Amino acid sequence: YHAQPSQGTEQEKMDYALNNKRRVIRLVLQWAALYGDLLQEDEAAMAFLEEFYVSVSDDTRMIAALKEQLPELEKIVKQISEEPKASQKKHKVLLQLFNTSDDRTQKRQPIRGGDEVLFKVYCIDQTYTTIRVPVSSSVKEVISAVADKLGSGEGLIIVKMSSGG
Repeated sequence: YHAQPSQGTEQEKMDYALNNKRRVIRLVLQWAALYGDLLQEDEAAMAFLEEFYVSVSDDTRMIAALKEQLPELEKIVKQISEEPKASQKKHKVLLQLFNTSDDRTQKRQPIRGGDEVLFKVYCIDQTYTTIRVPVSSSVKEVISAVADKLGSGEGLIIVKMSSGG
């Protein structure tokens, strides 16, 4: 974020620094937008975001061109740092399909509707449980299985995560 070229005029050095700072701010904004809920549970990530916001705020006093990105950064930091309200009583659940066998040694076979898959179900309190459901299960059936396992179906949210966000 604070990279400075060793050569060039003062104006070139300032332009270089400004472009680098803008790129880093954009990257942090995209990262926070994609992983906001997960970052909320990570103290190191939250500390980084708050420290980064303070650093960018300080830089806007010297580099006015950064002011245009400050409100968006502030909004993201505030949004992520807000604790979920107790009155919502929603369970944020993340399902992760996992395979316990080694793909290289497993004999390839077609998947049938009666085959079962194992899911890890992550809860907001950083605990998890596992459920086993048929491959052909509907979303309602998966949520019902999770509700049975957790003892409550009130306010369950099913979330799918992929590498593309």
